[in-house]
Amino acid sequence: METIIHYFENIPSVHRSLILVGGISFFWLLEGFFPLIRFDYKKWKHAIPNIFFTITTILINFSMAFLLVKTSDWVIQNEFGILNWLPEMSLPIKILLGVLLLDFFGAYLPHYVEHQVKPLWMIHLVHHSDHKVDTTTANRHHPLESIVRFSFTLLGVFIIGASIGIVFLYQSLSLIATQFSHANIKLPKSLDKVISYFIVSPDMHKTHHHYKLPYTDSNYGNIFSIWDRILGTYMEMDREKLIYGVDVFPDEKKNSNILNLLKQPFEKYQRPTISESD
Repeated sequence: METIIHYFENIPSVHRSLILVGGISFFWLLEGFFPLIRFDYKKWKHAIPNIFFTITTILINFSMAFLLVKTSDWVIQNEFGILNWLPEMSLPIKILLGVLLLDFFGAYLPHYVEHQVKPLWMIHLVHHSDHKVDTTTANRHHPLESIVRFSFTLLGVFIIGASIGIVFLYQSLSLIATQFSHANIKLPKSLDKVISYFIVSPDMHKTHHHYKLPYTDSNYGNIFSIWDRILGTYMEMDREKLIYGVDVFPDEKKNSNILNLLKQPFEKYQRPTISESD
């Protein structure tokens, strides 16, 4: 475990990029062999806006990564944060607890807040307005959302007291997890169900991408499913009934245009209640 942490403490940027590209490539190929939904689309054309937003996410995260390093260095030097206040524990347990807590502060919590606060929901809509959810959807985030999520991760590093090795390990696992859960792949239902007891499975997350409430406001997790299960936001639905997108933003052509998506957070929009969307 020390070797793994040492690697992630010094992971080159090119290796982080290879994890991103390798994950997308792997799940892209799996989608061709085991598709959940046989989309009638030109896959590369659909991927263009998603890849654009993936690039903006990378640029924002890389440009602000020094803040993660500085914060992590400070909490370690000053023995600040949850991991530093707890009794001495083995390195594997410390890593697991660190990744678990970072998954809450860096993924579940901002995701939940984005669904509850209207201005943030408008920013997050860019992610939900994809009508053909596949592995390229994973990092389809408006640049403003990338900043929001980075801020929550930074807060998490401060509160948890995580070393930079744990932080970069978490980010790599988070990247692969979100590519997996968004991938248009069809696992046996029984296998998907078993997976969902531990980590976020494809069927579990696809429920979150259903176009109507209350399913849209469920299953916020990214790596671990525990947060949804213990905080009461876990839901299930029949995957054969999935319809992607957002019911009040139904224009698929407009939702595939990069310029329109960049402007989408600033459009007027009244979110429906659950009764309106049933």
